[in-house]
Amino acid sequence: MKYVGIDLGGTNIVAGIVDDEGKILCQVERPTGNTRPFAEVAKDMALAAVEAIEKAGLTPADVEGIGIGVPGAIDHVNGRATAVNLGWHMEPVRDEMQKVINLPIHMDNDGNAAALGEIMVGSMKGAKDAVFITLGTGVGGGLMVNGKMLRGAHSVAGEIGHMNSMLYGGIDCNCGQQGCWEKYTSATALIAFARETMEQHPDCLIAQKTGGDKAKVNAKVVIDAAKEGDAVALKLFNDYAYALGRGIASLIHILDPEVVALGGGVSRAGDFLLDAVREQVKKCVMHPDMPYARVELATLGNEAGLIGAAMLCAEAAGK
Repeated sequence: MKYVGIDLGGTNIVAGIVDDEGKILCQVERPTGNTRPFAEVAKDMALAAVEAIEKAGLTPADVEGIGIGVPGAIDHVNGRATAVNLGWHMEPVRDEMQKVINLPIHMDNDGNAAALGEIMVGSMKGAKDAVFITLGTGVGGGLMVNGKMLRGAHSVAGEIGHMNSMLYGGIDCNCGQQGCWEKYTSATALIAFARETMEQHPDCLIAQKTGGDKAKVNAKVVIDAAKEGDAVALKLFNDYAYALGRGIASLIHILDPEVVALGGGVSRAGDFLLDAVREQVKKCVMHPDMPYARVELATLGNEAGLIGAAMLCAEAAGK
């Protein structure tokens, strides 16, 4: 079986042909132009699908459908999507795209799509109960319970980045709340804490690596400085791992998954991150002497969104 996957981002539309083993056979890109009218973006997604099919030497009859990962909320019944960063409010994505290409279209939140990819062909393959966490600009993810993606009564389950602290207050979040998990565990959060720390410790290794320019601080700089043993960077990193581990432990208490996989940009820190997070999770789970979820690194990398979007078609077909 072959599917079209579309990873819709604020910058680019990435479309590709993916087989049922998760192999990308070809892919194409078009700029999103996130200030353009919805209809123009939808038409370009459809045209990107057509282009990918032709590039692979196929016809629409050769593919089972189109799966799309959208950075927003989905009305699965009516094929509509809300994506705040694109200016969309319950836009008729499916109907608009089918004006150009008449194939079945399946959509989901981009975090759920990436999670589905990891579950079906990646790091969590074979698991019936699993949690996928993306550590990037924000914190997103997807949840699988008893072999099925958990989408919830209103199709908005999986917004794990917006779990709230039990303490009053906390850092203001873009969602309008305070103390959301992503304000402590996203790459953005790690960068913000590092920039604040540079003011107090102008001689730290982070400052040396960036020449004191806060604009040059990114998660990799902070983690590299921590790996090199800089005390200031290690404190930042350990606080980050503590917050991440506590949140994962909470998800374990609620869902009792077989596996929790970490993806997104911060996960590129590899075993350095994984070892620290596993240590914190062990300290925070309620019954550390009993079996509990293993914590792993995701394996699909930047392709998780595209592969996962394609797997939405396989999921719909009951594969």
